[in-house]
Amino acid sequence: MSDTDILISALETAPGVIIPLIREVPSQILKRRPSPGKWSAYENAIHLSQSDVAFRARLDLILSTPKPFIKVIENSAEDEAGAMLEVDLDESLARYVRERASLVKRLNQLSPEEWHKTAVHEAFDHYSVFIMFRHLYVHEMHHAYLIEQLLLKNDWE
Repeated sequence: MSDTDILISALETAPGVIIPLIREVPSQILKRRPSPGKWSAYENAIHLSQSDVAFRARLDLILSTPKPFIKVIENSAEDEAGAMLEVDLDESLARYVRERASLVKRLNQLSPEEWHKTAVHEAFDHYSVFIMFRHLYVHEMHHAYLIEQLLLKNDWE
């Protein structure tokens, strides 16, 4: 099994880990922020459900542009202020599943040359399609870890 096969498999199965994890969070703490400026489990889940769109757009840019430049994705001031708390969780998670299946289908079609195609990234020393999707997976697991920390937190004030 190649590195790309392993990565695609991990991306494909990630919703199967993340969705049950967010469903396990009790309703009384689901939207509770651990401190000002830190996202709730709900916000982390909404954020994850929105990530595939940006990474799919980056993939299209890298594959269609001779010297692609990738900008850092910044969270909006509205999201930082709590706008994601108003987004429907069930709809977002359903979209996450649909978009992930579509993304996995697209990744399975990439040639070895496309996986190695590079771009200049605003914040990283080097960047390729493979690195981008490894980054997506690591990013997801980071947010899953934050959700789990909030689920297991025993010192809510």
